Order: sequence, then C-alpha cells, then structure tokens
Amino acid sequence: MSIPVHTLPASPLRVAVAQAPLVPLDIVANTATAAALVRRAAAQGARLLLLSELFLTGYETAGIAAAPDTLTVAPDDPRLAPLAAACAGTGTAVVVGAPVRDRETGTLHIAALALDGSGRTAAVYRKQFATPDERAAGFSPGTGGCTLELDGWRLGIGVCWDSGFPEHARAAALDGAHAYLVGALFGTGPGAHQRRTVFPARALDNTLYVLLANHVGRSGPYTGCGRSAAWGPDGHLLAEAAEDAPELLTVDLDPAALARARTDDPVLLQPGLTTTPPRTTAFLGTTGGGGNCAIREWSP
Repeated sequence: MSIPVHTLPASPLRVAVAQAPLVPLDIVANTATAAALVRRAAAQGARLLLLSELFLTGYETAGIAAAPDTLTVAPDDPRLAPLAAACAGTGTAVVVGAPVRDRETGTLHIAALALDGSGRTAAVYRKQFATPDERAAGFSPGTGGCTLELDGWRLGIGVCWDSGFPEHARAAALDGAHAYLVGALFGTGPGAHQRRTVFPARALDNTLYVLLANHVGRSGPYTGCGRSAAWGPDGHLLAEAAEDAPELLTVDLDPAALARARTDDPVLLQPGLTTTPPRTTAFLGTTGGGGNCAIREWSP
C-alpha cells in the first residue's frame, strides 16, 4: 500500500455533497449548475464538492452512446471552462460525474472528473463496476482505482455500483483512504434500499468516512431517490438530504473521530487482510446411506 493505513490527517476537512435537477444531454447547462454549486459550497467553507454520477449529461446512456463525439467530455474540454473558473475563483475542488471516451480506442466509460482548486483536471476515474445494462449500452468498465489527496486527507473515489462491491471500498482503505466518495444514481424502489444499506456498511467495514451524491428526480429511465448523505467512520449517519428536492450538505471530516473509530475497531490492521487464505470444501452428499462427508482441501 502507498501509505500506512494508520497515518491520519492533521486537521479537519469540510466537504460538500449536492443533488440537483439536470437538463438531459445538455453539458453546457449542467456545467453551469455544477459551477454554481461549487460557489455555494465554497461560501459554506467546503474545500471539495461531490456531485452525482453522469452529472454533466444526466443518466442518458443510450443518448450518449448514440452521439459520443458531442456527448462525452475530455479533460481539456472547453465546455468545462465555467466549472474550472468556479474552482479557480474559490479554491474549491470538485468531483463530477461525466461520460468519457478513450482517445485512442474510442472506448466509452462512465467516469468521475476531479478538478482541483486551480480548475485543473487532476484525475479522471473510470467506473470499475459497470452494470450489465451499461455494458450492453456500450460502456466499458475501468481497470484501476483512484485516490485523491487534499489537505492531508486521502479520498477514494467510486461511482454508483462500485459501492456495491466491498472490495472496491476496501482497496481504497488499504491505499490509505480516510474517506470514500461516491457519485451515484440510486433510484426509487430497490435503489432506495441499496442506498441506505450499502453505505453505512462500507463505512463500518473500513473505518472511513463515506459520502454519497445521488440524483434527485428523473434522470434517463430512472427517478433518483435523492438523500445524498454522509456517514462517519463508525457507520453512523451524519447528514442526509431530502428525497425529492435539490439540496447541498456540508460535513466536517474529523481526524479525531477517525482515530477513535480505528482504535476501537482496528479492522485495517488485521494480520492477513491483504492475502487470500486457503479454503476447504466439504462435500455433504452421502453415499450408500452411510452419512460420510468427503473433504477436499484446496488453495486458490
């Protein structure tokens, strides 16, 4: 791992999460909304703003795949200029969902763009766990994780379904992440249950802060269930937005709370955490009515 998991920041970090209605497939309009939210977050003292999955287009995968020349975003895309200016003018960073296309292969990805406080695109993270529907629409999974550093804090990045796989948040934690930031589209119905179940588990599993920026209202074929939120490193809910209205939340990430959680529950220091132990397979079928159990040992 790149830094020891017990290395903690020296001071608190204020971050913001926001949910807002979007204009389908209108990158210019949605970039203007993102820029306005950056300025609002900065006015409340936030050093970083987290926005939802595919914020710059809405969750319009079919439309994006049909017109990738105009509906994907490059790190140097001039349409990002208002957002970059908002970051540079306030010193506040942003993580915003957008579709991207590989310049060499043409491969489509659902991504999160991280712009720093100078407006520079510092990172492009490609969603590692694309859903079956996303793959069918032409979007490929990314192949690597991403951790951001800000004011001594390490922030692991995820996009929506990434959070459904414990390995994804665990990889961030083992890379020294103190918080796990996820832009997503969890819809009403089953998505609402997933939202309230997965995120406190990821926080508790890894003793890190977890932040979610979710869609609110209609986006593509889904209706976002809102309730963007933040959970502490002990899994407790810290702040939560409304189900059906735009909202911006700020939360202070506290190194003292992080230290307490990691002292009380030192899961990241467990010996053997990064290795796969041998497993045994026990066959419980009976032969000849005798009730014998054949056991075979194997190592993956």
